[in-house]
Amino acid sequence: MIRVERSWDRLEGVIEPKSRAGRRAVPIVAALRPHLAARKLSRDSGGAFFFGERSRPFNRDGLVARAAKAWKAAGLAPIGLHECRHTFASISIAAGVNAKALSSYLGHSSIQITLDRYGHLMPGNEDEAAALLDAYLERANTRARLAQLDP
Repeated sequence: MIRVERSWDRLEGVIEPKSRAGRRAVPIVAALRPHLAARKLSRDSGGAFFFGERSRPFNRDGLVARAAKAWKAAGLAPIGLHECRHTFASISIAAGVNAKALSSYLGHSSIQITLDRYGHLMPGNEDEAAALLDAYLERANTRARLAQLDP
C-alpha cells in the first residue's frame, strides 16, 4: 500500500490534504512492488517521504523530466501525472474495482465525485442495461404465464 498522509507544496512545504478523504491507502499492483521496494531501499528517506531523495520530498519536476526522456526514447507521446491518475481509475474500473473503493483510493471527498467523473466507464452501459432489462422482463413474463396455467 502507498499511504497518502500529507502533500508537499513548493512554496508552503508540507501541507494537509484538502479533505479527510485525502488521507488514504492506495493498493500497489504486484508488478510494481519489486520496483518500488528497490527504490525505497536505495533511498535514505527515513520513511518520511517514500519517493524523496535523501529525506527530501518527492520532486515532481525531476519525475516529469525523467518521464519526458523515457517517453522520447520509446518514441511515445508523453502523458502527464494527472493522465496517469485517470489511467489508474480507468483500469481499476475495467478490472472490476467497486466505485466506493475507487473513490477512496483517489481521495475523492464523496463517491458522487467519482461517479460524476468516471461513471461513463462503469459497467451498465446502454447495451448491458437493455440486456438486463430484457432478461428481467422475460423472467417476469414467464412467471406470469406459469401462474395463469397453474392457478
